Amino acid sequence: MGLWKNFKSSPINTVARWQDQRFLWLVMFVAMLGMVLLAHSFFQNYLHMAPCEQCVYIRFSMLIMALGGLIAAINPKNVINKLIGYIFGFYGAIIGIGYSVKLRAIHKAVHSDDPFAMMGMQGCSTDPSFPFGLPLEKWAPDWFKPTGDCGYDAPVIPDGVTLSSIQEFFINLYSEGWYLIPSMKFADMATCTLLAYVVAFVLLAIMFICWIINLFKAKKA
Repeated sequence: MGLWKNFKSSPINTVARWQDQRFLWLVMFVAMLGMVLLAHSFFQNYLHMAPCEQCVYIRFSMLIMALGGLIAAINPKNVINKLIGYIFGFYGAIIGIGYSVKLRAIHKAVHSDDPFAMMGMQGCSTDPSFPFGLPLEKWAPDWFKPTGDCGYDAPVIPDGVTLSSIQEFFINLYSEGWYLIPSMKFADMATCTLLAYVVAFVLLAIMFICWIINLFKAKKA
């Protein structure tokens, strides 16, 4: 109740003070790292959904945001730490939006009845090109080497693999691709990551604006 009363009476100052604590930055770290771990450990390794080029780029952008959250959380009251958190957060969200938009367009095209829908489409190579020339596919191929086709995110079971009953359940659930609600084919993966990035960007923008306003107020006081 105290936090809510403070927010109602002085929202800008309250948001500025919140980000001087570790909680908000740890939320960004845990959320982004958690999604990467879920994609790699559960969907890729357990359900045999091979990542595409745009998928590994999305992993990279989420890890950038997670790193920013971790650095800021070390000492969120320190201006340098906080600026690094914002730079990494905004950068990861912006490039992540771009990757998600491209993957969403490819997903829509490959599932379209129009035979010419894929004309001019690019962005599904097994030879990725990460920002700053980072050879992540060589450093950590299991995490960053594209082995799947963009837009086709259904499980592909390798020959000779014996599935457990739980694996079979989830593989059947996602047999027609990854959707937030598989039975209704509602919200494909690219749509969900796009929404996550947009929400993260908006929240970061609100935090940043409140922080800057509070800094100016403090200087005038």
